[in-house]
Amino acid sequence: MPMLVDVNQLAPSFTAMNHDNQHISLIDYQGKNVVLYFYPKDDTPGCTIEANDFTRLASEFSDHNTVVIGVSKDDCNSHRAFIEKYTLNVQLLADTEGEICEKYGVWQEVEKEGVKKWKIVRSTFVIDKTGILVKALYGVNHEGHAEDILEFVKTLA
Repeated sequence: MPMLVDVNQLAPSFTAMNHDNQHISLIDYQGKNVVLYFYPKDDTPGCTIEANDFTRLASEFSDHNTVVIGVSKDDCNSHRAFIEKYTLNVQLLADTEGEICEKYGVWQEVEKEGVKKWKIVRSTFVIDKTGILVKALYGVNHEGHAEDILEFVKTLA
């Protein structure tokens, strides 16, 4: 069983390459709220809907001092193609080794139709501007998810 993170504690730090091959760290966003969402794979149906929803609401997140960062095990080239194909307006981090996934407990063994396999469980975390993890959601449904997270972000000071 993976180690799940708890709210009201310092969020696990991370550094990874984004879609532009730039190193991005959590500390880079000190003073901003961060929505960190994990998704299974670029350019798949549910992941595309979720990324498009976060993109559609990007300016509202920005208005509330919040940056949205997506994480999957896809590489930088895959992320860049995904962003270009759908004109996405979110940062995408390449966690090819799964280090961030492990830190946040989203790399989990799942069973579907009697077959067990390891995968990223769609999950979202909200980190406040002081670096405290204030929301941790595992196994989320992409439908209406970006809107729900935006409503939560609006409640942050």
